[in-house]
Amino acid sequence: MKDNLIKIRRDLHKIPELDIKLPKTTAYLTDYLEKLPCTIKRIGKAGFVAYFDKGKDKTIAFRTDMDALPVQEETGHDFQSVHDGRMHACGHDGHMSIMLGFASEIANLNTNSNVLLVFQAAEETTGGAKEICDSKVFKKYNTVKIYGLHIWPGFPKHTIACRGGDLMAGNKNFWINIDGKSSHAAKSDEGIDALEIAAELVHHIYDAEQKEFPDDVERVLKFCTFNSGTGINIISGKTEMSGTIRFTSMWTLRIILSILSVLCKRYEDEYKCSIELTTSEGYPPVINPAEMVDELEEVVSSLSERYDTDYFSLEKPLLTSEDFSFYQQKIPGLFFLLGTGMDAQLHNGSYDIDEDVLPLGVEIFKALLANA
Repeated sequence: MKDNLIKIRRDLHKIPELDIKLPKTTAYLTDYLEKLPCTIKRIGKAGFVAYFDKGKDKTIAFRTDMDALPVQEETGHDFQSVHDGRMHACGHDGHMSIMLGFASEIANLNTNSNVLLVFQAAEETTGGAKEICDSKVFKKYNTVKIYGLHIWPGFPKHTIACRGGDLMAGNKNFWINIDGKSSHAAKSDEGIDALEIAAELVHHIYDAEQKEFPDDVERVLKFCTFNSGTGINIISGKTEMSGTIRFTSMWTLRIILSILSVLCKRYEDEYKCSIELTTSEGYPPVINPAEMVDELEEVVSSLSERYDTDYFSLEKPLLTSEDFSFYQQKIPGLFFLLGTGMDAQLHNGSYDIDEDVLPLGVEIFKALLANA
């Protein structure tokens, strides 16, 4: 199994594609799956599912993402990306390899459920999971559960990390555009300084957010871009800012959005300017059902000797986001992390995985299916 998984991973690693434009990736995956006893159904712009009919009255789903990142690869591997400026720098090549390895095993497994393998685009961009959910494919196949994993750096090799409740944060991006009035700096009283207003507003928002929440509430509110002004002696008539929000409960998100909205309106009225606040749809938090986490812990224990694996529960949720959360809003779903023992972090050109962990991913999926 391991040699096959490594070959698949390296084949896919060479051809990273972005967002929903995944023709080479989907062709590779479907060519492989067409040799297996499953039905392939295209969903939306780039996603698809593979359905293994075991003659049962319920279906268990497993999900992999397929898209890569606009990152220049720096690993130096002989199988590194052939697409300049694109790289599988988040482990999705490993996820797809695990899924195809799992698919190869399904036909020979005695199961209590049918199996639905979900191949999803746009995890890194627009949240391709939502398109899968909106397709009603889960209802069509009477899908009662879904599982997903993420290969993760920084955790010891072969360890499985998870937690009940909030595992990963939700995210929402925001944009604030301030329209003031431009004037010569020598006649600043004739202008409405959009840069000064923006600077004060950022400080006020940060101060209000810190005062609103106790330290133990996991969240992020950060401005990440700030563009203003046209000349060294011209009062800025326009400022554009953007940032991100991370939250582990909808209550936290509502308070942060209220802070942004209230203060933007207050500054608009006070300075007689125009302030526009807009937000993205974003991703909800990844929330794991406690009973599914218990099931995972038992599965890991059953594989501990064979793979020298161990389970550990994270003390706090991660503030990174994952659109697997959309599936969890549709049906019960479990998301967990597979440690690689590697140091290079996600989303950078030196990111890599230890391919020894790939068979463990397949075995965990098999064991979860057997227990379903």
